[in-house]
Amino acid sequence: MKKLWLLLCLVLISPALFLSGCGEEQALNSYALVLTYDDETKSAQGACAVDYVNTSNNAFDSVLFHLYPNAFSQEGEGLVCSTSNEAKTYPNGKSYGGIEITSVKVGGSEAEYSVEGEAGMLLNVKLLQQLFPDERVKIEIDFVLILPNANHRFGYGDNAVNFGNFYPIACVYEEGEGFMDEGYIANGDPFYSNVANYSVTVSYPKNFKIACSGDNLKTGENGQYLTTTFNANNVRDVSFVLSQNFNVVSAKSGDCQIDYYYYDDADPQGSLGTAVKAVQFYGKSFGEYPYSSLAVVQTNFVHGGMEYPRLVMIADTVSGVDYDYVIAHEIAHQWWYGVVGNDEYHEAWLDESLTEFSTALFFENYTEYNISYNQIISGAEENYKFFLQIYDKIQGEVDSSMLRALNEFSTEPEYVNNIYTRGILLFDTLRSEIGDKKLLSTLKGYYKEFAYQNVSSSEFIAYFSSKAGRNLEKFFDSWLNGKVEFVYV
Repeated sequence: MKKLWLLLCLVLISPALFLSGCGEEQALNSYALVLTYDDETKSAQGACAVDYVNTSNNAFDSVLFHLYPNAFSQEGEGLVCSTSNEAKTYPNGKSYGGIEITSVKVGGSEAEYSVEGEAGMLLNVKLLQQLFPDERVKIEIDFVLILPNANHRFGYGDNAVNFGNFYPIACVYEEGEGFMDEGYIANGDPFYSNVANYSVTVSYPKNFKIACSGDNLKTGENGQYLTTTFNANNVRDVSFVLSQNFNVVSAKSGDCQIDYYYYDDADPQGSLGTAVKAVQFYGKSFGEYPYSSLAVVQTNFVHGGMEYPRLVMIADTVSGVDYDYVIAHEIAHQWWYGVVGNDEYHEAWLDESLTEFSTALFFENYTEYNISYNQIISGAEENYKFFLQIYDKIQGEVDSSMLRALNEFSTEPEYVNNIYTRGILLFDTLRSEIGDKKLLSTLKGYYKEFAYQNVSSSEFIAYFSSKAGRNLEKFFDSWLNGKVEFVYV
């Protein structure tokens, strides 16, 4: 989640697909999604066929899937937004949604399954026989979606319908840990997934336009409906947004088609220009954007924006220079989270802190926005001192550690200030420690080495230490475990 109030404070106070660095092609799951959206009932009929591969060293008797839409059910009360954001999330009053599983087949035969976990956010599919390492099985899941009237990743508002994290997605399996089955939480982006290949077919009323996270292969008309099919390979998930009010402007950045979908923007070409500059800058700084398209989508969203591979959501409540800031931030996530992945639930700093720092680098190089790098860094330091001061008065002590799971942050401000604000200061200090040239060359190497993989904090630190020619464990430990102190008096 992108916290607009933090961005405001910072300003005011201050298919060319490459594989992993090992050179070996990874075995990927393949998803075939078919969805029909009914705008009158705000519901959708869906089918998800997964060609699932066991990439672990263990035999599976069952496979777990996340059912993130059930966080929006009545049983998931309080999971999708903090109390302070309820009015923005539900401007027309509380509204509930979710996903109902209607059928599961394994290898073409009906299979046993159970909906489990908090608010029913897990689907446990029983396999008909053990699935051994490197073996594949076809799992077919039929479902019904009910969308909440919510300005969120999943839901509808006054201008758009957001389909983010809307389908059953396989839980990551980690050796020694098992399936990573953590659910939804209001703090941050509680997602963790492997890259996969997708084919998506969406039918929707023909008075809507669709912005999707892939190559729009074809759109055809069928009575009162349009049907769009798009593909996306080597991505962590897929998403799309529907709106009756979309206008579209487009531009190229190299071989990448950038489409900006909007309905309330006095300067759409300016917003599109920011997106083009961001793709160009990050591509030059870290490594080329590997996909053929990127959708930048204005929509109703409670926070500043949200990243998905090949699609970013920008909240329609953001304006002015903050709008450009959110665009630059969300596009930086295409590199950090999109291509180089991580467990966002347990190690959010790996993508959010690095993305926030990358955004600062963008504005350092594009001075026409009148947001200087020094202004962002000094603003972050002042914000963090203010946060410490307030929390010290309220709670008597402050937990300034960054390496925590999302559910270990007691409040949203504690999460934001430690992951975003303290995070950008971590990377600014690292820049001073090892120098610009070393930092940028290491980020380029990191992007290339770990493309389409999931990286842990220990792997990140080991890689940066090896490239810096010095052991950086104590440096990162001081920041991540809260030992670096800030004087606020």
